[in-house]
Amino acid sequence: MTALQAFLLGIIQGVTEFLPVSSSGHLEIGHELLGVEGHNNLLFAVVVHGATVLSTLVVFRKDILSLLKGLFAFQWNEETRYVSYLLLSAIPVGVLGVLFKDQVEALFTGNLVFVGAMLLVTALLLSFTYFAKSREKKIGWLDALIIGVAQAMAVMPGISRSGSTIATGLLLGKKREDMARFSFLMVLIPILGANFLDIVGGEISAESSIGVLPLAVGFVAAFVSGLLACSWMIKIVKKGKLIYFAAYCLLIGLIAIFAG
Repeated sequence: MTALQAFLLGIIQGVTEFLPVSSSGHLEIGHELLGVEGHNNLLFAVVVHGATVLSTLVVFRKDILSLLKGLFAFQWNEETRYVSYLLLSAIPVGVLGVLFKDQVEALFTGNLVFVGAMLLVTALLLSFTYFAKSREKKIGWLDALIIGVAQAMAVMPGISRSGSTIATGLLLGKKREDMARFSFLMVLIPILGANFLDIVGGEISAESSIGVLPLAVGFVAAFVSGLLACSWMIKIVKKGKLIYFAAYCLLIGLIAIFAG
């Protein structure tokens, strides 16, 4: 992988991780267009995902500090309850990742037809939010679990994680701003957990084909673009403009299907 390829893939990861268009699906398409060998290079994936985690921490630093302060008060308070919701939402994707890891990884084979079909599913889900009416309901235990299931389904390339979780929350009648916040915070646990297991499990020890420069370039590109995309996406959700991304996913999905 060259530094230019890493730069472009880093931007794709950073932008599409937060916008409801599926980062995994766009990375699959990006690999095909750029002719990058080794679609499943775990080391690069860990690095760029770490970059988007860092961008999330920066954007939501005040929220995270508030949650940690309440959590370490060792009392059952609003912050502790919220963290519990985040933990509960991580269970479905955690179970899926542990029990069906090989099957999930087998989906990332550069099959553009499959990616395109899943992008159409994302488009359909996002289009439903156009008719969803916010009832200003707060997130509860059942909501956290249902939204967590939506996140688990997004392991398939082409299904947007942010799109599926935010759309599910909006269809459940949750406040737009609350769902944007919950969606971006809930992903921290699965990504950090998956990256930790990959590192301690020694699964990236053999990934030595990528040099330090491409990794560094990919990290910076993903972090900066993720920082901008995360902030932008919060504003988009507040304004209820997800229908435009439904149209985009529909277009890209059809192109991917015909190109495949």
